[in-house]
Amino acid sequence: MSTIDARLADLGLVLPEPAAPVAAYVPVMVAGGLAHVSGQLPFVEGELVTGRLGEDVSLDQGLVAAQACGVMILAQLKAALGSLDRIEQVVKLGGFVNSTAAFTDQPKVINGASELMLAVFGDAGRHARSAVGVAALPLGAAVEVDAIVSLKPA
Repeated sequence: MSTIDARLADLGLVLPEPAAPVAAYVPVMVAGGLAHVSGQLPFVEGELVTGRLGEDVSLDQGLVAAQACGVMILAQLKAALGSLDRIEQVVKLGGFVNSTAAFTDQPKVINGASELMLAVFGDAGRHARSAVGVAALPLGAAVEVDAIVSLKPA
């Protein structure tokens, strides 16, 4: 068992089957020592978390949704790289929150994904980040998160 797989097990996390793309793109593109992960949607217990923060999705539900996006990022990376131990550093997460104009806690929502990366990778999970409120997301999702990670030299 790899180091990161052991950490996932310690955290009680099981990576799901990576989600298939919903349009004309690839889930992960590796170029120049970086893996770029396309935006991932939140699946909790196999169901897509839909709705809008500040309307029909609570802050706590949004946090769980963002963590679910982070879990799917890890699943996509493992499928593309073969092992999460190839990751040197989580460089950046981009977070998008389907929210009302009055909702301003997007950073708190995206902490769900950020705190997951810290728990899984330790200091290598520290990253730059954006957390943006948007009017709509694909399939009505409540949250979407993408990622850039650097890879260890081969």
